[in-house]
Amino acid sequence: MTDVTFAALGVAEPILRALAAENYTHPTPIQARAIPALLAGRDLLGIAQTGTGKTAAFGLPLLQKLSIGHVPPRPREAKALILAPTRELAVQIEDSLRIYGRFLNLKRAVILGGVSQNAQINAMKNGVDILVATPGRLLDLVQQKHIRLDTVQVFIVDEADRMLDMGFIRDVRKIVAHLPKARQSMLFSATMPDDIVKLVGDMLKSPERIEVTPQGRTADRIEQKLYYVPMPQKRQLLSVLLKDEAMNRVIVFTRTKHGANRVSEHLSKSGVVAEPIHGNKSQNARQRALEMFRTGKARVLVATDIAARGIDIDDISHVINFELPNEPESYVHRIGRTARAGGEGIAISFCDASERDYLRDIERLTRNKITVVPHDLPELTEAQKAQAEEQRRPHGHRHGKPHGHKGHKSGKPGGQGQPAKKRNGARAHWHRKRDAA
Repeated sequence: MTDVTFAALGVAEPILRALAAENYTHPTPIQARAIPALLAGRDLLGIAQTGTGKTAAFGLPLLQKLSIGHVPPRPREAKALILAPTRELAVQIEDSLRIYGRFLNLKRAVILGGVSQNAQINAMKNGVDILVATPGRLLDLVQQKHIRLDTVQVFIVDEADRMLDMGFIRDVRKIVAHLPKARQSMLFSATMPDDIVKLVGDMLKSPERIEVTPQGRTADRIEQKLYYVPMPQKRQLLSVLLKDEAMNRVIVFTRTKHGANRVSEHLSKSGVVAEPIHGNKSQNARQRALEMFRTGKARVLVATDIAARGIDIDDISHVINFELPNEPESYVHRIGRTARAGGEGIAISFCDASERDYLRDIERLTRNKITVVPHDLPELTEAQKAQAEEQRRPHGHRHGKPHGHKGHKSGKPGGQGQPAKKRNGARAHWHRKRDAA
């Protein structure tokens, strides 16, 4: 947090009242730098690690701008458009704007896939001030002429690098083509790969650049630990660790949807209330799992990387990387689910021999050697050794699936005897939008 106050930054009184009700008085570094620039009408490029308060950094100036001399929106139009890569993040952003703007008469809507479009079409009939959307469903409704974007005054892209990872950048460019050239634009990203740099050049005009932490750095208040453990013993180690009552709100990350289901089932059978969340779940099921976790009815949320940037829940005590991600940037976003809003947290990673390359990439990106912690699990049984050997076979372990996995039939990509198109069970780029939009 900073020494300045939101009032000193020029935030309007109705918004200050809403912030005070949430006990927010002092902005985070990115908020302290972004809010004045955005209130002045500048375009902005924000580079910051997850959990630094980016939603308020763009949300407060947006609410203030739209509330001054407010004119009700016209049918099917949106005055401001916020793009998010995942459904969970879109819902989270809208919820935050509702809280910050509780004393303002502004209309909001969320457009996302995974649910019927009828309610969303109805929400847009009379127009909205702020539209939060995932790219796929938004483009569908624009093409069906249920939404018009030619009157957007403010355009925001959140988690731009995740948009790139999920294959959404082409859709983002199509959406930009529907926007008026005279607008205020801002883009937020944790990393800046070349494609995002090009998007910045096309989308922003002389932007204010705010970088509050070096790229790839993980949150300073997160204690990071590493266990070297063979894959057949990972569930056993997870159960041992969860005997610690201090682990009261835990997110466990897996690389694949099937893996998330298996870990969740294992925990449930051992008496731990756990909920899985991944791209094969309906939007209603995903929201139910998040609500169970948020309210404490579920102690553990088992998630794939699709959820890594869409979960903003207070007091997450631990993040456990049951499987290391094959993209090192995903590690940063995973562990960033804890130590949010100035808090502290613990991130624990399990590393099998087949994941050493992923660990090396993570430590290179974060410029941090993760502390290795010994465990006292017994030696592998003969059955576990056989299982571990099976998983080391080239056509198995690099996809996060053992040889003979029943989810694929022989002769199809990713099936037995054939390499999958993407390693570690990741969906090929032409399928990713189905998971997130």
